[in-house]
Amino acid sequence: MSDALIISTSYGTETDEIRTPLEALQEAGVTTTVASVDGSRIQTLGADRTTGPLVDSDTTLGAVAASDHDIVIIPGGTLNADELRIDPDAQRIVRDAAANGIPVAAICHGPWLLVTADLVVGKTLTSYPTLAADIINAGGSWVDEEVCVDPTNGFVLITSRTPEDLPAFTGAVLDAVA
Repeated sequence: MSDALIISTSYGTETDEIRTPLEALQEAGVTTTVASVDGSRIQTLGADRTTGPLVDSDTTLGAVAASDHDIVIIPGGTLNADELRIDPDAQRIVRDAAANGIPVAAICHGPWLLVTADLVVGKTLTSYPTLAADIINAGGSWVDEEVCVDPTNGFVLITSRTPEDLPAFTGAVLDAVA
C-alpha cells in the first residue's frame, strides 16, 4: 500500500489544493499523513481571502521523514507557500524526498519551497504564473501547462498552476503512487 505526505502551514492553504488531493488519495486507499508546521489544524482559504474549512493535521513537519512516504505533496495558497518555503523542516523534507528519489508534487505557489530548497535547477515545471521568474532565476525552466511531470535529476517532480488544474494534478499524483 502506498503512503502520501501532505505538508502545510496552519493558515492560508488553498482549500481545494489540500482537500482535493487528500480526498482522492484516501478514496484510492492511499494512507495519507497531513503534517503542519506546529501540528495544529489547518485553516484553509479560498483565493487567499475566503475562510474555508479546517483540515486536520496528523503530526508536525519536524516529526516526519520523507523516506517514510511514497510521495510528498505541497499545496498552494500564497500565505501557506510564503511561510512554508522558509521553514527548515519543510526544506529538509523536500530535499530528503529528492535525494531518495521520492516524487514531489506542488501546485500553485507550492513550488516556492522547491526554489528555496534549491531543487528546481535543471527541472521543467509549472506554477502560479507569478512564480515563473523565481523558477527561471533559480535555474529551472517554466512552462504554462496544466500539469508538468519531470523525471530528471533523480526524482519525479509533478507541478500544476492553479485550482483549475486539480483534475490533472490529482491524476498525476495518483499515477505516481499507483
